Amino acid sequence: MSSITTLPTSPGPIGVFDSGYGGLTVLREIRHALPDADFIYLGDNARAPYGTRSFDLVYQFTLQAVKRLFAEGCHLVILACNTASAKALRSIQQRDLPGLDPDRRVLGVIRPTVEILGKVSHSGHIGIVGTPGTVASQSYNMEIEKLYPEFKTFTHACPMWVPLVEYREANSPGADYFVKKDVEQLLAQSADIDTMILGCTHYPMLLDKISKYVPAGINVLSQGKIVADSLADYLHRHPEMDKKITRGASTRFLTTERADRFASLANLFLGDDIEASQIVLA
Repeated sequence: MSSITTLPTSPGPIGVFDSGYGGLTVLREIRHALPDADFIYLGDNARAPYGTRSFDLVYQFTLQAVKRLFAEGCHLVILACNTASAKALRSIQQRDLPGLDPDRRVLGVIRPTVEILGKVSHSGHIGIVGTPGTVASQSYNMEIEKLYPEFKTFTHACPMWVPLVEYREANSPGADYFVKKDVEQLLAQSADIDTMILGCTHYPMLLDKISKYVPAGINVLSQGKIVADSLADYLHRHPEMDKKITRGASTRFLTTERADRFASLANLFLGDDIEASQIVLA
């Protein structure tokens, strides 16, 4: 599927991709913002987590997912994964889209999150928690530097937060231990941090715990609604893309792992019973 001629040209659903389940928190908010749109969610759960994988491997896996969603009829794909947005988005936009189809779009979650910082931060001291891969990529730091060069960023990797969510331990005492420790380590870097970015789409599932240990007065930014609002605005500003989205209020779920396991865990994130289909990405 290396040629534009192999891709469907009729209107299709919006594609939402994540390496695992966290992107479902973004999908949930996008469906609220665009209730009549059709969606396909693709989770590469069999190869998750992406957070500790190399840039090259994340790029390869993400490109496979984008191509699959294009083949399913998507003209617009949202990378609802911070690691994929950090390690693969720019390469796909600049290197691959011109050959696949220059009229299709792939958007990420980092830029919309950074764009609103000027509205919510007064001190300009921004704390960022994320997976080791997202933190190591410094993608948030670089994006903030572009838009707000006077801001200062402070990052902390939280490798245990995703397993806590996926192993259904988000409400356990163990979650308190790790969340408290990681929040304290982040905030110890600057007493002036007034905004904290949850730089992983799993982390909203820990929001109750996070809120317990973040002092009052610090804004905690969860990406789902931010990305959903940004997407709605994007479609308003790009009516040519809006016309390429089908409107049947449906969602299909694709996963690279067992469909029954995916459906069981998806309920944790969406609060809905869903059916999924297992696929192979190559």
